[in-house]
Amino acid sequence: MKTGTINQIIHFSTDPETVYFMIMNPEKHAAFTGSKVEMSEEIGGNFNVFDGYCHGTNIALEKGKKILQHWHFAEEGWPEDHYSICTFEFESCETGTKLTFTQTDIPEHNVSQLENGWKEYYWEAMTDFIKYQ
Repeated sequence: MKTGTINQIIHFSTDPETVYFMIMNPEKHAAFTGSKVEMSEEIGGNFNVFDGYCHGTNIALEKGKKILQHWHFAEEGWPEDHYSICTFEFESCETGTKLTFTQTDIPEHNVSQLENGWKEYYWEAMTDFIKYQ
């Protein structure tokens, strides 16, 4: 299977720990996605987001600095036993937080849809959530 990669850089007007916990804390994650979220905050723990559309496992966690996870998406043509790797790296910057996001091992035919999905359902939703807090 041919695979692809997504690389995105996003800026948020809040500190890195806040952005980290928006992803890792199940209540905060559910608040900005508007969906049911189960999220372990432990290495080796599992997560399930968007009512089961995505699930996976935490590989490495460094509060306020880095999240490394296996992700599986319930997408057409996505093999049941296949996981991509998502890396979220957080840095302080003048405007708040610079998030460098990388997702590797995506089935090639899913790359474009997931690029748009991350922008709409995560980065824009998180930006709006921060703005109205």
